[in-house]
Amino acid sequence: MKILDTCVLIFDALAPHRLTPTAKQAIMDAEPQNQLFCSDMSLWEIAMLIDKKRLDPGTDTLSFLKLILAACSIQVLPITPEITSLSVSLPLVPADPADRIIAATTVFHHAQLITADEKLRQCGEVKTIW
Repeated sequence: MKILDTCVLIFDALAPHRLTPTAKQAIMDAEPQNQLFCSDMSLWEIAMLIDKKRLDPGTDTLSFLKLILAACSIQVLPITPEITSLSVSLPLVPADPADRIIAATTVFHHAQLITADEKLRQCGEVKTIW
């Protein structure tokens, strides 16, 4: 099970050259087995970036989010009470609330997080790929 964080979702959709060969391979390997996921928090982050004009996907927000998910058959993982509780107890996760939810989602599901985020990659509790 591979979870794509927000930046990887954006890179994969708009700038695949920014993905490392390892990240690209992990995505390609997981896709045929329907093992690609994202936290619903990432969708919210992308919507906020578009709304604040910090990201221009060339289409409306809803269409872009649906395209991201459909392109690689990405399944969305919801924030659950267990993930919420875990998000506040992980000791080395960055303070950013979205990062905490994404990290907790990864830990809760015993998954690997594909991320370019240096802070998340240095967090010992989260298994990462980059």
